Amino acid sequence: MANTARDSRVPMNPERRPGPSADEEAYEQLKLRLHHRLISDLDPSRMAQMDKDTLAKAVEEAINVLLQASPETSLINRNQRARLLKELKDEILGFGPLQPLLDDPTVSEIMVNSAKEIYVEREGVISRYDRTFRDDAHIMQVIERIIAPLGRRLDESSPMVDARAPGGYRLNAVIPPLALKGPTVTVRKFFDDRFGIEDLVRIGTISQEAATLMRLVVLGRLNLIISGGTGTGKTTFLNALSAFIPATERIITIENPAELRLKQDHVVRLETRPPSIDGRNEVTQRALVVNALRMRPDRIIVGEVRAGEAFDMLQAMNTGHDGSITTVHANSPRDALSRIENMVMMAGFDLPIRAIREQVASAVQVIIQLSRLRDGSRRVTHVTEVSGMEGQTITLQDVFVGQQTGVNEDGRIIYNLVPTGIRPTFMDRLAQYGLTMNIASFARVGAR
Repeated sequence: MANTARDSRVPMNPERRPGPSADEEAYEQLKLRLHHRLISDLDPSRMAQMDKDTLAKAVEEAINVLLQASPETSLINRNQRARLLKELKDEILGFGPLQPLLDDPTVSEIMVNSAKEIYVEREGVISRYDRTFRDDAHIMQVIERIIAPLGRRLDESSPMVDARAPGGYRLNAVIPPLALKGPTVTVRKFFDDRFGIEDLVRIGTISQEAATLMRLVVLGRLNLIISGGTGTGKTTFLNALSAFIPATERIITIENPAELRLKQDHVVRLETRPPSIDGRNEVTQRALVVNALRMRPDRIIVGEVRAGEAFDMLQAMNTGHDGSITTVHANSPRDALSRIENMVMMAGFDLPIRAIREQVASAVQVIIQLSRLRDGSRRVTHVTEVSGMEGQTITLQDVFVGQQTGVNEDGRIIYNLVPTGIRPTFMDRLAQYGLTMNIASFARVGAR
């Protein structure tokens, strides 16, 4: 969500993409030959003893010596030589064709569909990347270089891997026979620049009135669910809201993988552990939620509920751990509650549906719905109160809803998050803590 966008359509048709020219193929062959010579010239044991800066300098010197000694490089121009130096450094020290994208702060997502097909997302817009891998083996070399230090494996017996790399990104890789076009890689980058709620107001993700209400909701320790589809900015929004948690409180975060960047000092971060090579020693989110209850938390934040941990999260919310926050993949506030019901049933408890819904209605007070619009922008579409039960149904009432009123000359959707005219019932609870809000903020537009 930290990046807004104009259009999420892919601007290039991959079927019409021209193949490499003869000059480009000759360049790639030259780079491959120099790469092999460079590997044979470098001393791995000596390189392993160097720090990062010394290693980078040594590799650059070795490449320059190789370029000067090779008669083939006299046939390329100055720009090609500079490019060759950069790409050889990326191959030796970094992650090959992916390295420039990992270094580019405007890139939020990298998608490798096959060796010759790479896409990137910049500010919500997906486009084709002009560099490629040599072949499937080249992709596998880069994947292994990323996951080996993490103790992960990717082979026929374990053809999928999902890992958080120390460089500030998450990698997901799938290989044949599951991936039919060859090794497939998806990299999601985590940005260091943390967006606060005022930043989200400024870029139009949420209105000022709704942002003010969210501040009171967090300070007043109401339990909150952030709902949305993939790439709608749930984690960014959760990070922004977490800034309102007082520094005096003990926060425990539970994630798979760890993505949150909380600003408080008193934070304990827990992360799941996948099974080992022999399929043992897995630590699930549910186990971490249960253990977190024994760690004297003031608040528990689950990065995303996916399965049976939803039951334990509801138990925590209902037994004194107010102010807890989690996210869920869903397309509407009502859908979010249905997803949680299904996940509670995945926990293996034979509970009647009414009992589950009563637990949900008692535990959760607010749902924030995020969506990604056609122009690529991420917006809050609903601020919804969970107001109780009527018969077998959990009752919801929207406090703020999004309205699309047109498209401007730049193709951006004109969008406003407006009050519905309903004052949430939880405002009485917040008032007991001295947290109040001008009632005019809830007045329907035109009725103020």
